[in-house]
Amino acid sequence: MRALIEERAIAAVTLTGSVKAGREIAAAAGAALKKAVLELGGSDPYLVLADADVEKAADLCAAARMINAGQSCIAGKRFIVAAEIKSDFEAAFTAKMQTYTMGDPRDPRTKLGPLQSVAARNAVHAQVEQSLARGARLLTGGEIPKRAGAWYPPTVLTNVGPGMPAYEEEVFGPAAAIIEAKDEADAVRIANGSRFGLGSCVITRDIARGERIAAGELEAGVSFVNGIVRSDPRMPFGGVKESGYGRECSAFGLREFVNIKSVVVGA
Repeated sequence: MRALIEERAIAAVTLTGSVKAGREIAAAAGAALKKAVLELGGSDPYLVLADADVEKAADLCAAARMINAGQSCIAGKRFIVAAEIKSDFEAAFTAKMQTYTMGDPRDPRTKLGPLQSVAARNAVHAQVEQSLARGARLLTGGEIPKRAGAWYPPTVLTNVGPGMPAYEEEVFGPAAAIIEAKDEADAVRIANGSRFGLGSCVITRDIARGERIAAGELEAGVSFVNGIVRSDPRMPFGGVKESGYGRECSAFGLREFVNIKSVVVGA
């Protein structure tokens, strides 16, 4: 990797990967004085405010969590829910997650395939077990199926809090964390308390309120209101904090890999 970055023909480098890999790439690129764009891990928060439609919120959150079996940097991972609707959301969200039928990806009825490796599945399970040991409560899933392969069921943890892997870390698989917030300000505080800052979402009936929070209060490179976080070639995409730096897509992404030259012509 370092030899490739140091090659004179290479002018810049980009990586989509883990924080650990990003640190190594950034160090090598910095030593070679070459531009780098890094899109790293994420622990995207979805703020479910007290005025949200619970059924619609649960449907959106389940879809966001289960993208590619949860193996996506911008999959929803932390569901920060207003205390007033937490119980209703838990029931609706758990029911939605349970509809993700696990099976052969070639079967059209299947909504959840295996993870990319047994090691990856075991890592997710360890995060779930450690979170439970530290006080989280299991609503569904959480057990390794008795079948060969990297299978893991849709899993929902609630009462997730500081010190638990489901709260602090990126969980790269079909396990969701429900975190209670006292109010809007508390939800924003919890969302921004992560070392990651890739995507985020606000779910509310009040669009102006959602836009205010998404645009001005959440520490993330991409923020959505009432929609699943996704990339789009028409808009810049990337993160802040340990989710990386630089932007992909759109004119901003193109300009990351060109040099700006000033030309002054005298009289």
